[in-house]
Amino acid sequence: MTSNQTDYGKAGRNLPAATAVGIGLLVTVIASLFIEVRFFAILVAFAAMLAVRELSKSLAVGLSDRMSILLQILAPTMVIAASVAGVEGLVSAFVASALLVLTVRLLDGQEAYVHHVTRSIFALVYAPLLAGFAVLLSTQDDGAWKVLAFILLTAATDLGGYVAGAIFGKHSMAANISPKKSWEGFAGALILQLVVGVALWVYVFEQPWWEGAIVGFAMMITATIGDLIESMIKRDLGIKDMGSLLPGHGGAMDRLDSLVINSFMAWLLFGFFL
Repeated sequence: MTSNQTDYGKAGRNLPAATAVGIGLLVTVIASLFIEVRFFAILVAFAAMLAVRELSKSLAVGLSDRMSILLQILAPTMVIAASVAGVEGLVSAFVASALLVLTVRLLDGQEAYVHHVTRSIFALVYAPLLAGFAVLLSTQDDGAWKVLAFILLTAATDLGGYVAGAIFGKHSMAANISPKKSWEGFAGALILQLVVGVALWVYVFEQPWWEGAIVGFAMMITATIGDLIESMIKRDLGIKDMGSLLPGHGGAMDRLDSLVINSFMAWLLFGFFL
């Protein structure tokens, strides 16, 4: 640990700052959902732009300013396409974006062409394509409540895992990927996730409790996988955080890692059960 880094113990982050930022973000999202759902699409588009900006800098070293700007334009375009034209709009915008990346990168010459193209397209998949499913969810009947439910289910994994891990964590779950994750934290995430899933299904959606338990369990697994995926990416790149935009959280992508994975899972599961 370098001299300018602070050891936050098992939490691994500045808890007061992280809590304040997390509450602020949640309030902003809720306001965008229930005041005017189109504001939510704009918010997601902005977040996708920030995430792609971070990813392009971290992943595609040496990427030209032209390509970086292009990615930051394509990311929100894909999200807005989802809000306007649904699944077809999102998929079409992604395919068109990939073709643009392949074409525009030709202007920068042969060196590192494959490296830049593949990693740029990966950034478009990881952030705006997956985040687009949250926007698709918001456009459905009771879309605001569905999005809020998916966010709460994702947050429950983080909160349950953090509390149980900080108090009881002794047995590492994936030491080579994310040393602070423990099996005790995993159990805490599962318990809280099941409680939240059942409560949402019974009291918000008025559906059988066991459906909420299934959805909660599935989204706990995918949220954990999403967190581990980004931890692996950062470990491979030799960085602690994707950025420093959000105090206590790191960059935009550090906050979106589980959410983008779960946005697709929520769209899939909610569509099946609801």
